[in-house]
Amino acid sequence: MKKYTMIFGASVLMLGACSPEEPQEEESEETTDGGSDELGEDDPTEGEPEPADDEDIDEDEMAGDYETLAENLAAPWGITLVDDGTVYVTEREGQIIEITDGETTPMSLALDEEVHQEGEGGLHGMVLHPEDEDTAIIYHTYVATDGIYNRIVEIERDGDEWQETDVLIEDIPGATTHNGGRLAIGPDGYLYATTGDAEDPELSQDTDSLAGKILRMNLDGTVAEDNPFDDSYVYSYGHRNPQGLDWTDDDRLFSTEHGPTANDEINHIEPGNNYGWPEIVGDETEEGMETAVMNSGEETWAPSGAAMVGEQSFYVAALAGEQLIRFDVDDNTTDTILEGEGRWRDVVYDENENMFYVITNNTDGRGDPIDEDDRLLRFEGPEA
Repeated sequence: MKKYTMIFGASVLMLGACSPEEPQEEESEETTDGGSDELGEDDPTEGEPEPADDEDIDEDEMAGDYETLAENLAAPWGITLVDDGTVYVTEREGQIIEITDGETTPMSLALDEEVHQEGEGGLHGMVLHPEDEDTAIIYHTYVATDGIYNRIVEIERDGDEWQETDVLIEDIPGATTHNGGRLAIGPDGYLYATTGDAEDPELSQDTDSLAGKILRMNLDGTVAEDNPFDDSYVYSYGHRNPQGLDWTDDDRLFSTEHGPTANDEINHIEPGNNYGWPEIVGDETEEGMETAVMNSGEETWAPSGAAMVGEQSFYVAALAGEQLIRFDVDDNTTDTILEGEGRWRDVVYDENENMFYVITNNTDGRGDPIDEDDRLLRFEGPEA
């Protein structure tokens, strides 16, 4: 076991100051709309609320034991849990890593279109088919003759290799940045996918485009019949680069979204709604558009993967913010849960075991990796 900094119920903040006081500016190419996306840029504002006084917090209660399940991961992106305790981690360059019984096994991926890893592109989200743990669905970037795209495909396991068996969607607009990439199966049994604006903000407002959207489909890739737009995968629109999805116990869907340099967002997603990009960001309002439930103001979180616990606790892995943050989506407050290990890419919660799984993301060219990076960690969740 290794000891890391863990804080449950400490450092409560009110929104606009939910990120660290000094987020680290990170190396990357600039995005076309001037936003930093997964970068960090320190631009504090005057008059922001201060963290709550935590002088009375017992230091022993703030430290917890964390188990390191895997080390030396290469730009990991997503975590997928298997019922038997196996963990899969996707790496952006195109490998799936299997972690089981203390052993780490790289698994090759045979696809009809090669994974294109450039900037933020590559192999992203992965979910297992609910009826067959040897079948999965992945989201990845690829290159066609006319540009960069993303696709969602079904794969099946054959020994230490995963092989493509079906295409659900192709030709999702892509770019060096803003590719979205998160997959999740909802409580309704449908597959949800986040897509970025592909560095073309106007596509987010175009409901005929798959860019800048949250998509919803059957597990075979056909359009869900009760989607809000006729014969369309589009479930919600007006997104910039959403990368986290999960549901509360009462089936409310929330997402994380990268803002332009700042104004990162937590959104409550409902069918057919317009979440405003590029017309509004943060706490701005416009008729017919949804304002974010919570936003980072002029600071940045660069929020990626997320896990909901209960009816209101939304745990978010922050890249530039370099924290695991708990957002109370009903009370609009935050707690810092984990920090001091650099960038965090994804978090998954195992409700049956009350355990969190998190991955660092320091080897993607934007962090400051140590010798063991990147790592998959596991730690116990909050008491019921």
